[in-house]
Amino acid sequence: MAETSAAHHLHHFESAEQQKDASTLGMWVFLVTEILFFGGLFAAYVVYRSAYPEAWAAASHELDVMLGGVNTVVLICSSLTMALAVQGAQLGLRNMLVVFLILTIVLGLAFLGIKAVEYQHKYEESLVPGPSFAMHGHPGGNIQLFFALYFAMTGMHALHMVIGIGLLATLLVQGLKGKYSPRYYTPVELVGLYWHFVDIVWIFLFPLLYLLGRH
Repeated sequence: MAETSAAHHLHHFESAEQQKDASTLGMWVFLVTEILFFGGLFAAYVVYRSAYPEAWAAASHELDVMLGGVNTVVLICSSLTMALAVQGAQLGLRNMLVVFLILTIVLGLAFLGIKAVEYQHKYEESLVPGPSFAMHGHPGGNIQLFFALYFAMTGMHALHMVIGIGLLATLLVQGLKGKYSPRYYTPVELVGLYWHFVDIVWIFLFPLLYLLGRH
């Protein structure tokens, strides 16, 4: 058992437990910096929504609530499959780990595919900020500001999804090799934290962008 434990921590750590604690702390610090990053975008949203409430409400009506709602369900399901993948690693059930990692990747790709369809619709409707932007019946400047924030916020979220899928794919390869066990599953747990964070960000994005002001 001592040999197994030693095999899973680097030489500058006294034990695998110390390495796990340090890794977990590092991930939480990283997530705090991510909260600060997205917090700036959310703050910009609040400021400009307060300044241009009518334009924000009009622009919100141009978003597809159905696609946004489906993506919300997809991400909630992906959080469940990610949690089950972590549980599989903790219990040493390799098949369970692999299956739920695959399902999480599939759900993540489904989210990105739906978002790509949504972006295509906005391009076809000339709602991408720039010289060709056009929204009939409403002043363009403030509406463009909404869509600039929409693409910035959802685009950065999608980028984090892509990174997360890459991390999940790495875990999947290592899981197939039998690298993780009840004694060593820290990478799976840390990627799980990251994935849940990305999901939570979308839980805030969906109502702010798609629902508020639609009445």
